[in-house]
Amino acid sequence: MYIWLVRLDLYLKATRLVIRRSVARQLCDAGRIRVNEQTGKASKEIKPDDEIEIRRGERRTVIRVLAVPHSKQVSKTQAASLFETISDEPIADPLLP
Repeated sequence: MYIWLVRLDLYLKATRLVIRRSVARQLCDAGRIRVNEQTGKASKEIKPDDEIEIRRGERRTVIRVLAVPHSKQVSKTQAASLFETISDEPIADPLLP
């Protein structure tokens, strides 16, 4: 059985979690994306059941990969079915009481 794999930056763009692939790469380079508790590089191969944490600004979103797309372009409806949101919460500012 063949398991389809896709790069992290392409997955984030295809699922519309990030608007552009270049933005996904920038987030990875800045260490703002983790895959299975490890820093995610843009070239990291994503497979079903991987857990991805995205930190943008003051928000932390954790998703579980349900499926990977077989093409770069997917419909909005299909994009939403490729992952499930585990948590989406604000990050407390450690400098504020």
